[in-house]
Amino acid sequence: MTLINDYFWEIIKTDKHFTMTSKEYIDKEDRFGAHNYHPIPVVLHSGQGVYVWDVEGKKYFDFLSAYSAVNQGHCHPKIIQAMMEQVPKLTLTSRAFYTSTLGEFEEFVAGYFGYDKVLPMNTGAEGVETALKLCRKWAYQKKGIEENKAKIIVCENNFHGRTITIVSMSTDPDSYKGYGPFTPGFVKIPYNDTEALARELEDPNVTGFLVEPIQGEAGVYVPDQGYLSRTYELCKKHNILFIADEVQTGIGRTGKLLACDHEDVRPDILILGKALSGGVYPVSVALADDDIMLCIKPGEHGSTFGGNPVATQVAIAALKVIKEENLAENAARLGPYFREELGRIKSDMIEIIRGKGLLNAIVIKPKNGKTAWDICLALAGNGLLAKPTHDHIIRFAPPLVITKNELGEAIDIIKNTLMAF
Repeated sequence: MTLINDYFWEIIKTDKHFTMTSKEYIDKEDRFGAHNYHPIPVVLHSGQGVYVWDVEGKKYFDFLSAYSAVNQGHCHPKIIQAMMEQVPKLTLTSRAFYTSTLGEFEEFVAGYFGYDKVLPMNTGAEGVETALKLCRKWAYQKKGIEENKAKIIVCENNFHGRTITIVSMSTDPDSYKGYGPFTPGFVKIPYNDTEALARELEDPNVTGFLVEPIQGEAGVYVPDQGYLSRTYELCKKHNILFIADEVQTGIGRTGKLLACDHEDVRPDILILGKALSGGVYPVSVALADDDIMLCIKPGEHGSTFGGNPVATQVAIAALKVIKEENLAENAARLGPYFREELGRIKSDMIEIIRGKGLLNAIVIKPKNGKTAWDICLALAGNGLLAKPTHDHIIRFAPPLVITKNELGEAIDIIKNTLMAF
């Protein structure tokens, strides 16, 4: 750590000036905040690396990593330093003016991932919306599809965000129920089914295929080997844009820089977010080559905060950390070890173990009325934070800076917790 970050970290670790108990903090959120989340009942105050601390000073392994936003670990000093250096200079101008930071960021990110152009936004959902708009613009300008006729194929059990258009393509009632009418133009097919894709690609109005290389929110559903490369080849055959949502799977999480890299697939449009900033600041992008990106003209799409000076410097630092600290390689090395050790746990509550790199999950079989939620509460009591998805699946995604010794300690917590059931 730098000296300035050492200084602030010592303050955080010794801060005892909490005015409320955990219950009081929780009650305040419940009283004044919308009830749109169901958190594990811990109140976090600080974090560093793979650990977080609550207001009572209890230390936890973070095995959610803010849904893979904190791949570089909590409060990584190099990322924090980049933000601190930029904030006193300039924070926001909107895109009404040029800045001294945006071009540097665009050149760096485009080169880092190997594309002609980058369009910066803030959240993952905005990145997905940007990709959808790019795909439709390309359909009408380059492919010659009749206006308002373009179709985009999506996969069942997807999770791409929470906007009205994005939930229009969802098959999860919790995501779409009560939010209609929905945006048309989406065709839903089973995930991991190339034949279903091939059938739909015969429709001349299809212009894009949007897919998660691994379905994270669906429970870390890893498709068959070859699925991505075969679907990519089908898209090329039919002049269809292959759009990869790597908001959760990208930036080293699965043991490669991108999950698509496992099959040497280069998406026509690549969507990134979350770990693009190491969890320090909202940053997302859509990347594409000129033939696609330049279909959008000035005034047709944008964001007040997208590409702001703080975001640009934070993202550059976050991406440098991924390569300088070999975090994708660390995920590739520790992922098989983690799954192997989970497989040694003699618990009849574990039905399936699956994952790639350090994006993993266990499918839970309820026992004596106890579910994945009960296990996560017990894990928290034992010093490890994880969260269920779809009630019966627990996702395990620690920061990629975790060491083998730390992972071993965490595995012991998981084992002891499960055996106690």
